[in-house]
Amino acid sequence: MEQILQDFEQYTVKGMKDRQVPGMAVAVVRGNETIYLKGFGVRKINSTDPVTPNTIFQIGSTTKGFTATLVGTLVDEGLIKWDDRVIDHLPDFQMYDPWVTHEFTVTDLMAMRSGLATGSGEGLCGMGFNRSFLMHSLRYMQPETSFRSAYAYQNLPFLWAAALVENKIGKSWEENIQEKIFSPLNMSDSSTDQRSFQLAQDVAYLHVKKNGKIVALPMDQNSTDWVYTIGPAGGINSNIEDMVKWLCLQMNNGSHESRQLLSKNTIQYLQSPKTVMNTISTKNNAYYCQGWMYMEACPYPIVFHKGGTQGHSAIMAFVPQAKIGIVILSNVYGDSLPDYLMFRFLDLYFSNNAWDDVLEALKPMNTSKVQANASTSMQTDSPLAARPLETYVGNYSNQTLGIINISQDNGILILYAGPGKLKIPLMPLEGDNFSLSKTGAGPVAAFLVVDENKMEGVEIRGGRLFDLFGNNIWFQHTND
Repeated sequence: MEQILQDFEQYTVKGMKDRQVPGMAVAVVRGNETIYLKGFGVRKINSTDPVTPNTIFQIGSTTKGFTATLVGTLVDEGLIKWDDRVIDHLPDFQMYDPWVTHEFTVTDLMAMRSGLATGSGEGLCGMGFNRSFLMHSLRYMQPETSFRSAYAYQNLPFLWAAALVENKIGKSWEENIQEKIFSPLNMSDSSTDQRSFQLAQDVAYLHVKKNGKIVALPMDQNSTDWVYTIGPAGGINSNIEDMVKWLCLQMNNGSHESRQLLSKNTIQYLQSPKTVMNTISTKNNAYYCQGWMYMEACPYPIVFHKGGTQGHSAIMAFVPQAKIGIVILSNVYGDSLPDYLMFRFLDLYFSNNAWDDVLEALKPMNTSKVQANASTSMQTDSPLAARPLETYVGNYSNQTLGIINISQDNGILILYAGPGKLKIPLMPLEGDNFSLSKTGAGPVAAFLVVDENKMEGVEIRGGRLFDLFGNNIWFQHTND
């Protein structure tokens, strides 16, 4: 084991250097024993403050396992059943299709098989809409596939799972997380709100990669609000010390210090396959469970989940039959190093080279290559619009989203959306079409102009930013 951990640490150090990751925290648990716990690097790039076992990170979508566990406590207490219809407990729940609304079960809320397109409604999260609005918006989202026929990753149904707990217990999701999970496990440094994250003394800064270089984001920026708005799907803050306690609970059938916090049957239900996912590698089939993913592997299956926020990445994985697990927290968004290290550790531990193809796909790329690719992606032509920009300026309304505003600033059209006034530059494409991305990819704003320069409205086409009505959503120009 000592040699395995030494080799793994070398991969960690090299991976961080290759990918310019400022800081990470890593823990390995066997049974109930923490056999490895260490912080790497710094909390903020170009600083000297080290990452410690107490450094707070946003854990992103690994939060989903916490919410699923709360629902599991309701099952243990006899308040609900897994196959109960959601509308029998929450009559306001509604999907686009009435039959789907009628048949949607508690299990369906957390099984990623709703029929919606991947990430439906995620764009709303950054516009300042509250949790209730996001939950209500599900009824306007047209499905991409038939109900329960295909896997597609979602966040918003987990808000309804949290509402189910709130309805039965009479306390908020945040209060339930504290009382039913954090306190019993003595996760004293963990929290569920933005203020606690921002005020923590030992906290990892948020980082993103821009033009091939890692940059830190301001801790007070409003663009991180959405993480806590969709808290039940991704809003927990924690450190590696506390996450070890959470890992032990999941890996030891719901038991903590001789106390059964969750029944063995419920733990097994949460961690068992519900929906077939796309295969992650050529050798291994994967499934979504209830806030967890399950992958067939040699010699035993792996239960895991990834997480990502505006500036952090995380992964937790364990092998129930072998009682071995790992947690990795990183202060860079969108980097696959935590995934790579998780698979690398399992490869070292089981000595079977079962993940060669996955590791090849995830291995750290040469830094100069990353920078070159990032630089190239930003180099695009900007053809002039067919009309003066003043033609497109004004307010546009949609029955569901309300008013969006399009203004002009220094020769560039700017779209403002939602209560949070999300600011999106519109880059000229061709004619009356503008891209919502600097690269020209993704959603397009297609303006409809009639009778010379009379504006009729704008349709946002493609992408996931305004993903309420499939791929397209119409805004009528107003006369005010």
